[in-house]
Amino acid sequence: SVSRASPNLAFVPASLPPHPEEIKELQLFVSNSKKLFVMTGAGISTESGIPDYRSEGVGLYARTDRRPIQHAEFVRSASARQRYWARNFVGWPQFSSHQPNTAHLVLRDWEKLGKLHWLVTQNVDALHTKAGSQRLTELHGSTHRVFCLTCGDQTSRSELQEHFEALNPTWKAEALGVAPDGDVFLTDEQVRNFCVPACSKCGGILKPDVTFFGDTVSREKVDFVHQRLAESDSMMVAGSSMQVYSGYRFALAAREKQLPIAVLNIGPTRLDHFASLKLNSRCGELLPLIV
Repeated sequence: SVSRASPNLAFVPASLPPHPEEIKELQLFVSNSKKLFVMTGAGISTESGIPDYRSEGVGLYARTDRRPIQHAEFVRSASARQRYWARNFVGWPQFSSHQPNTAHLVLRDWEKLGKLHWLVTQNVDALHTKAGSQRLTELHGSTHRVFCLTCGDQTSRSELQEHFEALNPTWKAEALGVAPDGDVFLTDEQVRNFCVPACSKCGGILKPDVTFFGDTVSREKVDFVHQRLAESDSMMVAGSSMQVYSGYRFALAAREKQLPIAVLNIGPTRLDHFASLKLNSRCGELLPLIV
């Protein structure tokens, strides 16, 4: 049931095809796992055409001096929110149309087969949900949901798009390139007249249901993921350098439990010195080869 749509490699770093010996080693790793805990990062979604931050040569940090918005800045500054939402409004139609690639579909199939015990993604693109994964925790939330910082009321991001359109009927802006979290680059001049709606229930500030840089993942969610890891017998990291501590902590916990850890990522990761297996291959090329 895995689609063979050709991947979009514009944001994927160059890598060699997987070596037969490596495929054999990963096959053995997966075969030996009865309850596999999988953590994915931006490198699993780059093949769907979504850029990441850290990939060598092709990531946002390598190509531009842009940095993602900080939580404190979003909460504190109305102009920062206006800039964020204007950029997000322009980028949303393209970002929300991205589809899961082969790697997302393989992990969904492993879940259906009872091989994958739990999947944790650091991505906010909802591609695992679109693929049909259900035993899933979106560690950093999802851009497809929006909530009010005052009353907590939640709405869908597509519904908010309609509010933006109604409030800004004549506002137009050409995007200057896409960023990893679904926004685009706009000039201050373009952003100046963009109107941002308040919460329809209480007039509070609307924020995407994602963990911005500088914010923390809730204690309940962290505890829940630790419980799923405790039930697992091995861990696989796919498409993440694990530079962000919110994800890395689970790899440290897996090491403490002496679980075997396999890492699939193009380029170095924080786990390389203690992983049982490290493969520098594209997730969408390697995962379908595992039976």
